[in-house]
Amino acid sequence: MIETINESIYDHPKYYDLVFGADCAAEVKFIEGCGEQWMNRKPKRLLEPACGTGRLLYLLAKKGYEVDGLDLNPKAVAFCNDRFRRHGLRESAFVADMSDFTMSRKCDLAFNTINSFRHLCSERAARDHLQCLGKVIRPGGLYLLGVHLTPTAVNPSESESWSARRGHLSINTHMWTVDRNTRTRIERFGIRFDVHRPTGSFRIEDELVLRSYKAKQMDRLIASSECWETIATYDFGYDLTDPIDVDSTTEDVIYVLKRKK
Repeated sequence: MIETINESIYDHPKYYDLVFGADCAAEVKFIEGCGEQWMNRKPKRLLEPACGTGRLLYLLAKKGYEVDGLDLNPKAVAFCNDRFRRHGLRESAFVADMSDFTMSRKCDLAFNTINSFRHLCSERAARDHLQCLGKVIRPGGLYLLGVHLTPTAVNPSESESWSARRGHLSINTHMWTVDRNTRTRIERFGIRFDVHRPTGSFRIEDELVLRSYKAKQMDRLIASSECWETIATYDFGYDLTDPIDVDSTTEDVIYVLKRKK
């Protein structure tokens, strides 16, 4: 029987980085493309709230952007900064709550593309997050916010599985719904990493607690922030030539939010 470790997946940044690193090239292309298409000038300074291991920040820094990231998990932040240091780049990540942070310098564009926003489990925390970013992003700047919505016209997806490999390390990931509370809008998901190395295999199992959003609820939240407006929406295919209309069947959405002047 495979050994099972019941720990946070975020406390294992090496494995997390591999599991969620498959779309890096497409995400970076999308981030750059949004800056070119929706801003009056090319962005120079970028910010990633809930940056995790900094997989995107690192690639963008190599392209010459000034980058900063924040995350609540110290192990993820240390992993991110270690990678920057090894490659002669400025250590750019710091530990902070994405609903309560400040920065001394303004940024042109922020991004949070893989649903991490839903870790903010109250309306107040979500609104505070948008307000914090409103103080950091320059007028006319962008926030690219990826959210997995709850559809109302079709049944929501209940599970997802995928695999990733890097050298002799491979990880099979499975994620499934544990509970959906429509009254509190709190959803619980199980997630496991089956880690396979030449020296043996083991499993990391965790539970994620996320706040749910229907399309109209998301629209109301953005409007309540007063400093952001939605100017475009895309799916998780990251195709700038193929924007989408969000309706009652939509699940994966990237909101392109523009900082009001």
